[in-house]
Amino acid sequence: MDKFEKLTGIAAPMPLVNIDTDMIIPKVFLKTIKRSGLGVNLFDEMRYDREGNEIADFVLNKPQYRNAEILIAGDNFGCGSSREHAPWALADFGIKAVISTSFADIFFNNCFKNGILPIVLPREQVDLLMSDAEKGQNARMTVDLEAQVITTSDGAEIPFEVDAFRKHCLLNGLDDIGLTLEKKAAIDAFEAKAAQARPWV
Repeated sequence: MDKFEKLTGIAAPMPLVNIDTDMIIPKVFLKTIKRSGLGVNLFDEMRYDREGNEIADFVLNKPQYRNAEILIAGDNFGCGSSREHAPWALADFGIKAVISTSFADIFFNNCFKNGILPIVLPREQVDLLMSDAEKGQNARMTVDLEAQVITTSDGAEIPFEVDAFRKHCLLNGLDDIGLTLEKKAAIDAFEAKAAQARPWV
């Protein structure tokens, strides 16, 4: 998993509320167990018509937001089923941070495990960031995880909270496997001792 330290990029405004995981990545695309290749189908039913053509007025199809790395979302983002494909699709598209007033718990947890920083802020601050994002590609904002501060294109600073352990994992690029490998020496020592004590196993 890539480290998340400081991100400066384009933020896409998506003020819809209750965007569920089926809207993020429809169930027809859940056949894969790969984390790559899902970005093209992110928000598929909102991005494309029935013939597969892009819907021009969908935010991520607009030229100024095609390279967005931050998503400013409406309330209760990531609700619905617990599919981990949802953060996979966001990450594969290039989204590295999602900011909302609230997230569904399972989606929220899955984001951290897949290198995405979900940030919960009060409505007034989300509204401010939404307005900033609506300025387009020239209005880049910065998300500084180490300092726990979001800086708008106008220089306004908004602090945010994040769990210390999850912050550590993102800063160091540690997913569940990475965390386990941090204990490799202790695991190897235990296995060697166990092999000596029980050579028949």
